[in-house]
Amino acid sequence: MARTTDKRRLGRGLSALMADIEPNATQEASSPEAPANERADRRIPIEDVRPNPEQPRRAFDDQQLQELAASIREHGIIQPLIVRPDTADSGKYQIVAGERRWRAAQMAQLHDVPALVRTFDDNEVLQVAIIENVQRADLNPIEEALGYKQLIEKFGHTQLALSTAMGKSRSHLANMMRLLQLPDEIQAMVRDGELSSGHARALVTAENPIALAQRAVREGMSVRDIEKAAKSGGSATPGDSAAGKPEKDADTRALEADLKAALSMKVSIDHNAQSGAGKMTINYKDLEQLDDLMRKLNAG
Repeated sequence: MARTTDKRRLGRGLSALMADIEPNATQEASSPEAPANERADRRIPIEDVRPNPEQPRRAFDDQQLQELAASIREHGIIQPLIVRPDTADSGKYQIVAGERRWRAAQMAQLHDVPALVRTFDDNEVLQVAIIENVQRADLNPIEEALGYKQLIEKFGHTQLALSTAMGKSRSHLANMMRLLQLPDEIQAMVRDGELSSGHARALVTAENPIALAQRAVREGMSVRDIEKAAKSGGSATPGDSAAGKPEKDADTRALEADLKAALSMKVSIDHNAQSGAGKMTINYKDLEQLDDLMRKLNAG
């Protein structure tokens, strides 16, 4: 079914923005029966198309561009670029989404490119660029987290709106953004692939996360090993077995820390991973602190 005119016009909302880009940023096969509104509005000479100077992604892998160029030589550009008229140069267009395809098309020596022409303002252009980048499969976890942070802080989108529009769970968004609480040295390890996002999340509540991260890389520690070491202050060794009550995972402990910071009270969460049920305990030291909690809950 074709999208409505109002939705394609962008109602300044995230769902409207999402309607004008495809679910992923790579080329996708399309059938002749594809809806007309998913086809290119026109073909534009490649020399009349220019990249967006505010594009948040600066690095383009040369080998991947060469592979995409080879695909374009054989099949053409299947997914159109999204462009807007260049207000600074009449008759020219600025890329909103699809700069990789444009660069690869130049390598493939195409003379023109298929494009959807939209009249986005500067804020909408930046939002679409961020959304397209976040949807790419080759983003590292820190880049993905920064994309979510920009959409929430710069444009006022909520985690619920993002999770609904992008097909991600709220817990996934929260866990990814939690990585940005880590020191720059650890974020660099995640960017370089030395640590996975799971390893990094386990470091969020560690007393000395940098030292533990370095040890994790050096000793090849598992996520569970890091969780144990973080809980024991760094003294646990890989393979130590838990005694008594099962240890909480890094996400649960991080959530406890977030709630403690928000409420200024000790918070304990007991979660059953199998059933999904659990309980949360909030400790208050006096009636005045309990009254403060009630005011916060009533205000919320």
